Amino acid sequence: MTSLPVRAARWSARHAWAAIAGWFAFVILCLGVGIAVGTNQATSVDFRVGEAGRAEAMAAEGGLERRPTEQILIRSRDGGRALDTDRAGAAARDLTARMRALPEVDTVAEPVRSRDGGVLMVSVVMHGPELEGRKNVVPLLEQTAAVGAAHPDLIVEETGSPAISKGVNDQRDEDLALSERITLPVTLITLLLVFGSVVMAAVPLLLALSSIAAALGLSMAASHFLPDAGVGTNMILLVGLAVGVDYTLFYLKREREERARARGTLSSEALVELAAATAGRAIVVSGLAVIVSTATLYLATDVIFSSLATGTILVVAVAVVSSLTVLPALLVKIGRRAERRAAHTAERRARRVGRRTERRARRGKPTRAARRGAGDRAHGAAGAHGQDRAHGEDGTGWLTGALLKPARTRPVLTLCLSVLLLLGLAAPALGLKLVDPGRDTFSRDIPAVQVYDRLNAAFPELSSQHRVTVRAAGPDRTADVHRALTDLGRRTQGDPLFAAHAEPRILTSADGLISVLEVAVPYTATSKEAGDSLTRLRQVHLPAALGRVTGIDSAVSGDVARGRDYVDHENAKLPLVLGFLLLVTFLMTLWAFRSVVVALIGVVLNLLSAGAALGALVAVFQGTWAEGVLGFDSLGAIASRVPLFLFVILFGLSMDYQVFVVSRIKEAMDGGMTARRAVLDGIGRSAKVVTSAAIVMVTVFGAFVALHLTEMKQMGFCLALAVLLDAVVVRLMVLPALLLLLGERAWSPLRRSRRTTPGTAPTEATTEATTAARTTTGPTGRAVRNVG
Repeated sequence: MTSLPVRAARWSARHAWAAIAGWFAFVILCLGVGIAVGTNQATSVDFRVGEAGRAEAMAAEGGLERRPTEQILIRSRDGGRALDTDRAGAAARDLTARMRALPEVDTVAEPVRSRDGGVLMVSVVMHGPELEGRKNVVPLLEQTAAVGAAHPDLIVEETGSPAISKGVNDQRDEDLALSERITLPVTLITLLLVFGSVVMAAVPLLLALSSIAAALGLSMAASHFLPDAGVGTNMILLVGLAVGVDYTLFYLKREREERARARGTLSSEALVELAAATAGRAIVVSGLAVIVSTATLYLATDVIFSSLATGTILVVAVAVVSSLTVLPALLVKIGRRAERRAAHTAERRARRVGRRTERRARRGKPTRAARRGAGDRAHGAAGAHGQDRAHGEDGTGWLTGALLKPARTRPVLTLCLSVLLLLGLAAPALGLKLVDPGRDTFSRDIPAVQVYDRLNAAFPELSSQHRVTVRAAGPDRTADVHRALTDLGRRTQGDPLFAAHAEPRILTSADGLISVLEVAVPYTATSKEAGDSLTRLRQVHLPAALGRVTGIDSAVSGDVARGRDYVDHENAKLPLVLGFLLLVTFLMTLWAFRSVVVALIGVVLNLLSAGAALGALVAVFQGTWAEGVLGFDSLGAIASRVPLFLFVILFGLSMDYQVFVVSRIKEAMDGGMTARRAVLDGIGRSAKVVTSAAIVMVTVFGAFVALHLTEMKQMGFCLALAVLLDAVVVRLMVLPALLLLLGERAWSPLRRSRRTTPGTAPTEATTEATTAARTTTGPTGRAVRNVG
């Protein structure tokens, strides 16, 4: 694992232009292939789970699956409850004629007036499967707008699943553009503060954005093997910028450290090899950890999680490749330019000093160097002491030293208080409630959602619907099934949980084997009443009506059943995914550091940070007190996909910091330091880059809190908080306190395998790179001696 980054860096350093050109050719190729093959979108079949999925599959066998349907409302512009019958009728006839002329439209129903007489509704059924409607709804929206313009005294507006889906997608695109406008400048400013150079700050952004572009192309191609549920692009943008900048930042900072330590005695090629042997290895291990942990999402057997996993894995893999290939080439080019500039500057300075020295010598005056020598010797010790104090006892900055001081001086107290803080934040997660996001949870800023609310107010029986699907063993059972479904319809009409004024409708396939009963519910799909109606239907009315009919198979689907069955499916998969997640995290850490104790610590710390973030998420979003602050309407629950996704992604991202920090500690121990000194030195020296990386991640994830979609807000909030807690509380307080208390016991397998004495045993990570560095030629063509 060490030799791979070194070999890649060595080749890239020696063939810099080829590596740079090859990388951008790879990015263009990925985009070209992706655009050429297009995206294979998931269909309704891919989303089926549980009993609702089984019911939809049976309905599809008989050609009775749900169709994309739009509802157009016609109401008075003056806001009164009375609607002029003649004017509304003329508008409805105009609308019907226009809609029937569209190739996207299958049927147009007769207008229906609301019970209060204030709204006239026209239902339009589109061709194709349910999810295809959002792609073909634009012509319908255009005709609706045209009818409204032709009848200015009326308001003509459209809603329905296709129109709402289009509105959500449009809003998501606008939100993503907003997040980019926020994150890119903040990321650039952060990198400028870290490096103090526009060129060096631009490199991480360039590689992150090019990695995102390549991953987007690859995801299009991958969608033909694993269908895209429409969330893969969001995940590539969300994770790509974060890890792309992080990996480049780790590599850049290490190259800068090696350059400062070498003080001009090593060439740029040698420096990137040394950085590859340490930071490069950490990037590979970290990237593999993220990929392996994210792959556990496939165990959920859900098309949405599969899309999320595919997008994350692709962008992380591409980011790792860019850090190991094109980044060393860019650093060599930048380093050579800096070396030439430094050489010219030094040459000019030497000439000026020479002329000045010559003039002073002719005048008989001592040179400035001679005058300064005595002062330097007198104040050398004090200067060194002051420098040590400025950078902390382990070479760290004053802020890092201050944050590390509690763990260094009072590890037991620091550990207890930090763990109690994280457990306190995690406590609200015990009251976690899940809901499947749907039309009732979307932003009310979307016009189609506003019309949807007015539709439910005027026609409450359209709020949600149960579909009871029955498949008979043969045609001889068709009459019995029809009688049983009729009886079931009568039972629901007498139940206050169902719509009393909506007549249940029975649909039968051409062969008579499949029948569907549609039952209206006057409550939104996410409401408690709608959930109770589903329970009553499945457990009481359905057995009573169909229990005596033999040779049939029945199941219930619909708006409410879909959401409940999806949540139940995720809850059933949660233990399996989390179990494998903990196992692979432990094994990856054990493989990387050869210490059971360190591997266990990594798992426990990841659980603490993820649990604390989830608890804070429940406290903020499950209640209503933060609605005004964060700009959301509380669902009274957390989006069902958020907890599982967050645990997987947070475990992967936490491994970034875990690998980078522990790698520095391991390097120090391999160099012969005591366990205590290695912990303080490793954490102290890695703190600045970890903090910088955390700022970038918090910015990227935090920008999603400004989005409209509540689900994306929840993801962004939880990810940003978890990264912040992981970088500050876990890595600067809990981890050092634990390792200081354990001392040599945390590293006993490592110590037994590496009997080293201080300064005598270079690590495997640096041996190969250092050997190469000793024979690497500098910019002048002479061999450069490695003194670092």
